[in-house]
Formats: sequence, C-alpha cells, structure tokens
Amino acid sequence: MIQRFIELGEGYSDLYELINIAERSNERLVHFIALHAGEATSCAVILQPTATGGFQPIYICREGIPNPRKKESERFRLFQEAAALSGRPVIQMEVKSSALFADKTLYYQYLIGILRLNNYLPPLS
Repeated sequence: MIQRFIELGEGYSDLYELINIAERSNERLVHFIALHAGEATSCAVILQPTATGGFQPIYICREGIPNPRKKESERFRLFQEAAALSGRPVIQMEVKSSALFADKTLYYQYLIGILRLNNYLPPLS
C-alpha cells in the first residue's frame, strides 16, 4: 500500500477544495484531521485506499489556518461543519511545524509515522 500526502496549498481558498473533496468522496472518507503546529493548523482528510493499486491519499492544506486553540477561524469552523455533516469527528493532534524539517518529504514521513502510531493509518502491507 502506498500512503501519500497530496498538498492542495496552505489553507486559504484551497480549504474549500479540501472540503469539496471530502463531500464528493464520502463513501471513501475515513478521517478528518487537524494538525496543530504552534500558531498554525493543517487540515487534512484521509480516504480509504483504492481497490486497485492500494493507493491511500491524504489530502492536506498545510499550516495556512490560524490555530483555533489560540485564535478563532472561520475556515476551521467550515472544516468542522464538513466533518459534522459527514458524521465524523475532527481528530486534533499537536505536531511539529514543517519549518523544522529540511524537506517537505521528511515532514510528511514524520506525519505518516504519527498517524500510523495512533492507528489513523493502517500499517504498510
């Protein structure tokens, strides 16, 4: 199985695309994730792996939304509403900022490790 982050942007207008992906993929939707890193939050949705090829996408808007624990955000409220409409909670986690990593690939490997350890992503098969 291949698990990969697909970055849509940094959470401005692309958050609406993330919400649209979640709405259109409701039958494959597994989790809504909010990753808090200091002052910023990344919103992500995890879909089930494809039947053929075993590709599991994790769509993300990286660190473009103010951390809702520190400052209210209309965009985060919209993300929460989309999760509620799908009948799923928003899983919230504290993580390191992507700025602490030399490369985005390393950052996404770090996040995949955290998601696997917390059983939000299945182990590699």
